[in-house]
Amino acid sequence: MQDHQHGPLAGFTVGVTAARRADELGALLRRRGGDVLHAPALRIVPLADDAELLAATKELIDHAPDVVVATTAIGFRGWVEAADGWGYGEELLTRLRGVELLARGPKVRGAIRAAGLTEEWSPASESMAEVLDRLLGEGVDGRRIALQLHGEPLPGFVESLRAGGADVVVVPVYRWMAPEDLGPLDRLLDATVSRALDAVTFTSAPAAASLLSRAETRGLLPKLLSALDHDVLAACVGPVTALPLQAVGVTTVQPERFRLGPLVQLLGVELPSRARTLPVAGHRIEIRGHAVLVDNDLRPVPPAGMALLRALTRRPGWVVSRSDLLNVLPGAGKDEHAVETAMARLRTALGAPKLIQTVVKRGYRLALDPAADTKYADV
Repeated sequence: MQDHQHGPLAGFTVGVTAARRADELGALLRRRGGDVLHAPALRIVPLADDAELLAATKELIDHAPDVVVATTAIGFRGWVEAADGWGYGEELLTRLRGVELLARGPKVRGAIRAAGLTEEWSPASESMAEVLDRLLGEGVDGRRIALQLHGEPLPGFVESLRAGGADVVVVPVYRWMAPEDLGPLDRLLDATVSRALDAVTFTSAPAAASLLSRAETRGLLPKLLSALDHDVLAACVGPVTALPLQAVGVTTVQPERFRLGPLVQLLGVELPSRARTLPVAGHRIEIRGHAVLVDNDLRPVPPAGMALLRALTRRPGWVVSRSDLLNVLPGAGKDEHAVETAMARLRTALGAPKLIQTVVKRGYRLALDPAADTKYADV
């Protein structure tokens, strides 16, 4: 099978917006055959010198909470390390030993235990919704609850607790900011709008919000939304990450487990399933992002050739005129000779010249197998 030979993501290009763990995500994608375009959509700024984190830490040491909710391992460790740097480390740990400590998932649980503490409970689902259900089920009226955040708010979580009568202390350990160099993000944005990417991955809500914000600043938001709506898959690590995209009408996909591995596995299923497969001139061709599988042989195709091939596959078996093909050719101008040049290169790239027929004085057509004519002619 081709996925065994080439990897399920061979021929596809995936955008990575992550700032943290981007190398790990990129390696997982490449291991499955994908090409990667990385552009951090934000940067993480530790708050070791931040008055807000220091104030929240002092407040909790002076006035003990009833419950502390730890949401991320890196955030919890960062909080303890910052407190230690200010000389409050031992006081914070002493305070945390005397409260109900909830961990969102196994990584946070590990960070808590590494600090010499013990969590009271952790949800099997790793979902903050389950944490909220537990707290509300116990009753929060009059209780003081500290919530360790990692750079992003949790929509509805704090509001629900406060509506139930809780006194909520937010502990923001990191802050997200726009990247200092916007060049890579702009290149990723341009690649998305031009459909040079097949998918864009998001591992945090701020990264998604940052890409949308940059697109709006550049006047590209409508084009970005159109690309994400029709041609470029928006893949999010979990439901919280997807919220900014869903708020503007973008459909997203998410793995059942909110981890990088399952996210990449999901892409390995979703992208090949979206590829067009046709029986042409006795061959089976599968059209991927920047390559074509011809009888399971992966053939990279340059952008101009891919533009022509996609135009031919929109109505397989039908003749497409040179003028129509010229319109889809990037930067071709008005000379129809450019179509002939690009077509010659496309045939060479495919390695099977008979896949595309020249129809004299009319244009070109895919040599769709006769048995497939009725099935595909009106697609």
